[in-house]
Amino acid sequence: MFYRPEDGHGLPHNPFNAIVAPRPIGWISTRGADGSENLAPYSFFNAVAYTPPQVIFSSTGAKPDRDGTKDSVSNIRETGVFCCNVVSDALKGAMNESSGPWDRGTDEFRHTDLEKAPCETIDCSRVAAAPANLECRMTQIVQLEGQSNFLVIGTVTGIHIREDALVDGRFDVLSFNPVSRLGYRDFAKVTDLFSMPRPGE
Repeated sequence: MFYRPEDGHGLPHNPFNAIVAPRPIGWISTRGADGSENLAPYSFFNAVAYTPPQVIFSSTGAKPDRDGTKDSVSNIRETGVFCCNVVSDALKGAMNESSGPWDRGTDEFRHTDLEKAPCETIDCSRVAAAPANLECRMTQIVQLEGQSNFLVIGTVTGIHIREDALVDGRFDVLSFNPVSRLGYRDFAKVTDLFSMPRPGE
């Protein structure tokens, strides 16, 4: 089949994010200027540069009390910082629960019984049980085409790695099985690895 997005796909469910998959999940923790805490997963997330290390995530949709966006972007507008927490298989339930349409005053750490830990380079909490956390300073918030679509770009200023996720000096994803987002309501976890040398190596 072929379709133009503006004309619709004619399927029971939109296939777009099932095609662009799997996608890493950016479990974004933020703190508002008033000290309130927020934790929410975003599947439009990725690393985009090595030096300096940089990440992006996109927020789509809006809450009525957040000036055309969601809690995460609103908090980042106020404070300029956020933390990306890696989602392990053991944390998938808490991650999913934190995605709910909770009101502005809800602290998702408390709501999901997750332990907070302080960040070192920014004023924000992180998920203590996550296998890794990326502390970030926002460099840009870009309004994308379409209503309430925002791209957040951040430079990584600090990295936490849980000791048991380091095996022989490498960050070992099989030690915690990261969870990725597929289309519809589907997810996947990494359970198998294979390596391929680059041409010329």
